[in-house]
Amino acid sequence: MNMQMTSRVDSAMDRAPDAAVIEARDLNLVFGTGETSVHALKDINLTINKGDFVSFIGPSGCGKTTFLRCVASLETPTGGSLTVNGMTPEDARKQRAYGYVFQAAGLYPWRTIAKNIKLPLEIMGYSKAEQDKRVAEVLELVELSGFGGKFPWQLSGGMQQRASIARALAFDADLLLMDEPFGALDEIVRDHLNEQLLKLWARTDKTIGFVTHSIPEAVYLSTKIVVMSPRPGRIHEVIDSTLPKERPLDIRDSPEFIEIAHRVREGLRAGHAHD
Repeated sequence: MNMQMTSRVDSAMDRAPDAAVIEARDLNLVFGTGETSVHALKDINLTINKGDFVSFIGPSGCGKTTFLRCVASLETPTGGSLTVNGMTPEDARKQRAYGYVFQAAGLYPWRTIAKNIKLPLEIMGYSKAEQDKRVAEVLELVELSGFGGKFPWQLSGGMQQRASIARALAFDADLLLMDEPFGALDEIVRDHLNEQLLKLWARTDKTIGFVTHSIPEAVYLSTKIVVMSPRPGRIHEVIDSTLPKERPLDIRDSPEFIEIAHRVREGLRAGHAHD
């Protein structure tokens, strides 16, 4: 995959940890009040450093997506502290410090792929020449060169998700938040996109927060796996990956991969034991 998007070509896995990109301390979020209140997040303590690829895994209702939404300033915590690049999430949003990829591609059907990718650049006031340049770069980055003139309905589901990732990368934020972006895709396409995402991450040095329900996906992609448990949503365990930076798909058959997957599975079971 040829990188034009700049000089940041060192693998993220080769870097020593930097200052925290995301820092949560005793973070709580309660929806509603009284008997109808829901404690969505409870006492979350987590540090994500520059270049980390962190997956959040747990059962539905454990707060995975809610935590990402707090980072993106789409939800407001009711207790504790949360910073993004040393700023409040609201200030980070105003500084365009992150790109967000949702479960559905969310592409406008009346706009071409190129024009969908341009949308945030238009809103941010980039010149037409700069828009065109960045669109060409990110399309190549996600291996969609030549598809800019197509409409979303002319692309497969996997290609639409790649276009959605390209849109999130277009303004070159250092932080990429991904909310189960491959969950609706078949296993073959999902495996291919997992491989592409690892290559993209290694070459761009992005920091990635990734929500998934898949244990193999979390283990394959991540430097750190956050195992969450429900009622209320909390972190049960943080597992550091010992896998090498080069990860062909068949690494999933290795004893090391299977051992990490076992630890994640046991963490999920133990988390449920608190229900």
